[in-house]
Amino acid sequence: MKKRRLMAAILCAVLAASTALSGCGGKKNTVDGSQAAGNESGAAESGKAAVYTRLYGSEVTTLNYLVSASTEDQRPAANCVDTLIEYDNKGQIKPGLSTEWSYDEASLTWTFKLREAKWVDNTGAEVADVTAQDFVDAMKYELTPEYESANVQNLFGVIANAEKYYNGLAYKGGADKDGKVWDPIDFSEVGVKAVDDQTLTYTLEKEVPYFLSSTAYVVYMPAYGPQLTELGKDFGTGADKMYYNGAFYLEEFSPQEKQVYKKNPLNYDANIVYLDEIQRIYNAEYNTIGPEMVKRGEVDYAEISSDILDDWLKGEDTKNLISRERPKTSYSYFYCFNFNPQFDAQYEPDNWKKAVNNENFRKALFAGLNKTKEVSVLEPGTPDDFVINSITPPNFTFNADGADYTTVGDMESLNQTFDETKAKEYRDLAKEELTAEGVTFPIKVLMPYNPSEINWDKECQVVEQQMESLLGTDFIDIIVEAGPADGFLTEVRRNGKFALMKCNWGADYADPETWTDPFYQSKGEDGYDLGYKYGNIAKAIEEGTSSADAAVEYFSLVEAAKDLKVDINDRYEAFAKAEASLINHAFVLPLSISVSRYVADKLDVFEGQYAPFGVSNLRYKGQHLLDHYVSMDEFKANREANEK
Repeated sequence: MKKRRLMAAILCAVLAASTALSGCGGKKNTVDGSQAAGNESGAAESGKAAVYTRLYGSEVTTLNYLVSASTEDQRPAANCVDTLIEYDNKGQIKPGLSTEWSYDEASLTWTFKLREAKWVDNTGAEVADVTAQDFVDAMKYELTPEYESANVQNLFGVIANAEKYYNGLAYKGGADKDGKVWDPIDFSEVGVKAVDDQTLTYTLEKEVPYFLSSTAYVVYMPAYGPQLTELGKDFGTGADKMYYNGAFYLEEFSPQEKQVYKKNPLNYDANIVYLDEIQRIYNAEYNTIGPEMVKRGEVDYAEISSDILDDWLKGEDTKNLISRERPKTSYSYFYCFNFNPQFDAQYEPDNWKKAVNNENFRKALFAGLNKTKEVSVLEPGTPDDFVINSITPPNFTFNADGADYTTVGDMESLNQTFDETKAKEYRDLAKEELTAEGVTFPIKVLMPYNPSEINWDKECQVVEQQMESLLGTDFIDIIVEAGPADGFLTEVRRNGKFALMKCNWGADYADPETWTDPFYQSKGEDGYDLGYKYGNIAKAIEEGTSSADAAVEYFSLVEAAKDLKVDINDRYEAFAKAEASLINHAFVLPLSISVSRYVADKLDVFEGQYAPFGVSNLRYKGQHLLDHYVSMDEFKANREANEK
């Protein structure tokens, strides 16, 4: 079996077709203090511990990174558990827990050589060595149905026999809804093996072009096997219910009070971890209290909302305290229609279900959404810089010829969607069709928001006023309501308690397939996997509505694209056709890329890890605590320096 070392130029060749930002970097790549800081004169006072303090207002639902797909839930693990590979501050791959990797001739068996690393507990005390078996045990945990991992589908169709093992346990040798029998298999048949303590192999179901990049995501994180066996479902229920091998360990986790991260001196990269401690302090009113605490120098970070931004930019004592978040290509925002409404009777779910299955109704709202006006709430200066017409953001990934995926095939035809004339035409068609079906008007459109997210309420108000004004309050009644600050994702979206809602998605790996994950639905024991998918468009198929054919078309196109593994250009064109189908049938309304928030921050955001997928952007590794808040001029200078 021929082995090929993925180092430097060879790694570039593998990844060039997947992303321009995950460039080559197979060699060990460390950054010393002078390189990362640029200028030590801006560092915190010498001799003092670098303690970074900030408020937060939305609590995690679990620390168990093996089961949660929530970005907020993954934040602790991103900082406390290392991955096989990492990305540096310029978006280039660098070794993580793996120092080198290779793959066989068919690109089906990948071998990772692990460095020496340690597990520590929440006091920083050494527990055990990190070994290849920890990756194996973590995957077995994820593939155990009783633990209800929301990440497990990332393994299906990728890791050999992962789906067979999971469904063999789930169906206990029985048949699923379609009559397919899932015979139990032994875990030894799953494509993950610990060859020895420092050698880990993954065998894939079929060639996966983006596999290497996906190992930077939580689904491939390790966990200490004996602890998983001991704790079971209790793993990750507290700071003392998990172990850590990353840049930090979680010393304290007091829900709705405080999270305290301490630098892990046993981490292999401890010499480039410059923060000694991170304190995240809970306050439900953090978005209003934070800026005032910045003025008093009591916290090191706060978001500056649109309603005070102008005053801060003009104020002599505040104008130099403001900078921005690092621009991201890893997230996009879009509005989802809910095809499986589970909200209260007062919002008329049956009436909504008839309306949402009418394509002209969806297209009326699709064409009626003035995206520029909504994004202006977050970015009043240049909102059109952030507006997009697709789900996949521009500059996320490129085909083999270097063409941006959003310009490939049918994606190129996706243009500006806001059109007042068309919106009214679709409205009139929908009204005629829906009246014949017994729909009552105005159609109630429940639009919830998370009150802990700065400006989301204002965005909803703008949408309500703008769309009701255009389409008429005799046609729609948009009802804006605050959801819970904690557990919003589970309580609202996953439980179907919305009609139309702004959602977002962050890429998990460097391939357009990742942008199908929120929408594409496969069948399970109880039909389509309705639980965690955005909008549950498969419900239209199950109920045989007028939107069923369009939903089947999208699912079929996704499946066809997934089967293309070798020719990257063909693969990308196939995914482009699927995404265009999703959008042209108005199952979702594209909105924007992640708008860089205005913030007051004592970190240079361009020192941090960066990638357009995975958890790299959540990490504090490599960042210095400055003795001042970064100004806008300093932010621009840091950005220019990072681009060189």
